[in-house]
Amino acid sequence: MIHSKRHGEILRLLNEEGTITIASLAERLGVSLETVRRDVKPLTDDGALLKMHGAVSLPSMAGEAPFERRMRENAEAKRLIARMVAATIRDGESIMLDTGTTTSFLARELLGHRRLTVVTNSSDIARTLATVNGNKVYMAGGELRSDSGAAFGVTAIDFVSRFSVSHAVISIGAVDAVAGLTDYELEEAEFARMVLSRGQRSLVITDHSKFGRQGLVQVCGFDGFSELATDKQPPQDIAAALSQAGARLSIAAA
Repeated sequence: MIHSKRHGEILRLLNEEGTITIASLAERLGVSLETVRRDVKPLTDDGALLKMHGAVSLPSMAGEAPFERRMRENAEAKRLIARMVAATIRDGESIMLDTGTTTSFLARELLGHRRLTVVTNSSDIARTLATVNGNKVYMAGGELRSDSGAAFGVTAIDFVSRFSVSHAVISIGAVDAVAGLTDYELEEAEFARMVLSRGQRSLVITDHSKFGRQGLVQVCGFDGFSELATDKQPPQDIAAALSQAGARLSIAAA
């Protein structure tokens, strides 16, 4: 792919997703990290792109809150996963959801369900599912984060620990064959760990871009949940770790 064609492809991908990491661009364009950095430099120099920490975005997306920006990243993959998981949840069941872009997509896919009991720390998920179709929504209290509108800390963990639900669902920031599930914030990891312990079914939902990553704080090993739902087959080492732990793997098809 020649230089100018790559520029066009970079802009096309950014129009679809809003923000993309340099590593993801290199993988999707089939070139080296250094090549991508050289390609995006003239685009950032002339203002067509904004450079961020290890990523680039369109200037029109710069005013978005971080959570809104993340909602655009791998949006179609997250939508496919959410649609598959929503189909396994029945009217009248109870579900606990932590905050995350993939769980927010799941909340939107659940809008066709009725009489759900929903427990969450996410104001986005609470707003989406409350007051419709006879749902009951319980939201954990505490200080709301400015970036995600979610509550964390001891109060939020204590609140959700009082519930036992049919489906406990978390999204996750990183999945590694050795480290298991990890995240980048202590409070988010602690809350996610509690959520997984409260469900008859404990489900992790994540798109394929999180495979092979390691966050700062461990949520749990592969024996800490019953099922992982994603959009592509995981790398062999992660698939083997899931199988050894007896966790079910579900892959959403387009």
